[in-house]
Amino acid sequence: MSTALHADVPERHRVIVSDAVRDRTPIAHARRSGIGISFQYIEPVVAILDAAIIVGSSAVGGIGYQWVVGNPVGDLAPHAAYGLIGSLAYALAAYRCELYRLQGLLQRRRDYVRVAASWLWAVLAVSIVLFLLKRGADASRGSIISFAVLGSVALLSWRAAVKTWLRHAIDRGAVRGRRIVLLGSDEELAVVRPGELMPLCGLEEANRVLLPIGERPGPEQRRLQAAAVHKAMEHARKASAEEIILALPWGNKAQLEFVRSELRLSPLPVRLLPDRSVQSILNYRTWTTQQFLPIEIQRAPLTTSEQIVKRTLDIVVAGLALVCLLPLMLLIAAAIRLGSRGPAIFQQRRKGFNGKEFVIYKFRTMTVMEDGGSIVQARRSDARVTRLGRLLRQTSIDELPQLYNVVRGNMSVVGPRPHALAHDDEYSQLIGNYAFRHHMKPGITGWAQVNGFRGGTPRLEQMAKRVEFDLWYVNNWSLALDIQILLRTCFDLLRNPNAY
Repeated sequence: MSTALHADVPERHRVIVSDAVRDRTPIAHARRSGIGISFQYIEPVVAILDAAIIVGSSAVGGIGYQWVVGNPVGDLAPHAAYGLIGSLAYALAAYRCELYRLQGLLQRRRDYVRVAASWLWAVLAVSIVLFLLKRGADASRGSIISFAVLGSVALLSWRAAVKTWLRHAIDRGAVRGRRIVLLGSDEELAVVRPGELMPLCGLEEANRVLLPIGERPGPEQRRLQAAAVHKAMEHARKASAEEIILALPWGNKAQLEFVRSELRLSPLPVRLLPDRSVQSILNYRTWTTQQFLPIEIQRAPLTTSEQIVKRTLDIVVAGLALVCLLPLMLLIAAAIRLGSRGPAIFQQRRKGFNGKEFVIYKFRTMTVMEDGGSIVQARRSDARVTRLGRLLRQTSIDELPQLYNVVRGNMSVVGPRPHALAHDDEYSQLIGNYAFRHHMKPGITGWAQVNGFRGGTPRLEQMAKRVEFDLWYVNNWSLALDIQILLRTCFDLLRNPNAY
């Protein structure tokens, strides 16, 4: 759609990402390190290291004090236990004081007073625990004082060091954020300086796309805006972006709704940045670390936890199946090579999650190796199907190499079946909402297949019904549903003759 729109748009109005904007993005000039740390892991890592510093300070302070005064060093375990209590108390106070917000860690302003206050509370908590448990004999007042002094110096020094390191790490590209494509109006994009979203939101710009906004919206402007939105989705697909961020004025509700409706074709989450007027209000706040946090206006089909669950199922099922079926697959590959000319594995381009192309693997079952813009679906009694290939297709054994696609991550065990590129292009023009199938990774089997739509779809009505089942699956995914589909697939393969 985007290509067609661009063909009709005058040159001066075409939606492009200017070289000036591209050169100012963090991707263009950040020196990427070979190994980087993900933005989302920095906060928990800093908290864990704080706890380690406190436990170490407790052990060193207690043992060191006893050694200085000439007493026996004694057991290390009680000091470590008091350090754990102190680290828990400090963590609670630090989270309450927002010491672990990455925006605060990256700001140059000093937060040592809050660090000291949190540490004072932690020392008080340890002292109260010792008093209530009557464990004063295990930790003298001198040990506690040494622990308190050593811990305060260590925590304050560590805080200064980590703030300096993080700023330098972001400057040299050693911190990885969530890759995004920024789509917005000229005035709103000018407010968001390149690289600013990384320290504020953990977002790393892959590209910017300008959304044309005129004083009098009309059909021509809507066409230009639709082209811009599709251009942004294409950039996101090529850059493997994880989100699309909007920088648009909040006052134009009709425009926001139009852009939002166009973006429904993308499975990526979409968030909206505060516009200039909202930012001007937020700038008056004394605590400004949250002023740039965008608002979610479209969520991904699966949450992060759901994606982890589904990926875990894929790895377990595909991994076990590959191990168990490898001897059978090797025998089939050998039989294919002996039975007809050509490779044992057939490769073809398909569209996967977010419409991104990948290469699918199948056992070769035909005498032809079609791929590209012209592909003829297999028909019943098709002369191109080999004798062995007919058996493989009827039993769906030809799909077994796709277990490798699952392990690689471009397919899932359960999901909408991927179609050849030529068929994808054809059906996307004939069937409404067809593109929504790409909101989920394609699967070896799916909800449509266990409901009778396995194999060929010679009539458009059959494909439309398959798409209806696929979209229901996307909108109603659950782990239990995936397991149910897998179990039903095992039984349906023995009785469904629709594949040929």
